[in-house]
Amino acid sequence: MLIKAFEVGQLATNCYVVTDEKTLCCAIIDPGAESGRILNYIGENKLKPVCILLTHGHFDHTTAVPSIRAELHIPTYINKKDANLTGSHKNMKFDVANTDEVWYYKDGDSVEVGNLTFTVMETPGHSAGSVTLRCEDALFTGDTLFRDSCGRTDFEDGSMETLLKSLKRLYSLEGDFEVYPGHADSTTLERERRFNFYMQRAVEA
Repeated sequence: MLIKAFEVGQLATNCYVVTDEKTLCCAIIDPGAESGRILNYIGENKLKPVCILLTHGHFDHTTAVPSIRAELHIPTYINKKDANLTGSHKNMKFDVANTDEVWYYKDGDSVEVGNLTFTVMETPGHSAGSVTLRCEDALFTGDTLFRDSCGRTDFEDGSMETLLKSLKRLYSLEGDFEVYPGHADSTTLERERRFNFYMQRAVEA
């Protein structure tokens, strides 16, 4: 598995292109902006994009979806709780009305990308429909878990109490994982178990 990170947009969102090196099939996770950079990387490396996977529906993780979709014609996956089904841009949710081929995934669902399997874990709190995507020894946590921190909960649909339950769920996973968050540096789950105040608070709650 090859993971390429792009820091995109004014809010420095992490977009990841995750590739199965045997088949060159790839998934695009959270394309928040700068579609040209993402598409250039895919083209230059002759990758075969299969899908767009969204950890949640906030604009800084989804803005480049329409332009990438227009170029690649691949499906987009999102938890239904973070999809704006009316096209009215309420609650900072992803606007389904402007995107063809939207699929909704929920806890326990999986998406195949070549020989890679992405398993969905619902981890709400930052938003109602936030998910963590688990693939081999990697967790793509969106704005649920950061290095030394966690996502903000002051948006509509946000809840610190709910987020702590999600952090506890991640804490309780067996073994260690590489953690690829929606912003800032990557980390490991074991490091966050040891040093992240919010994870420790979640376990004590």
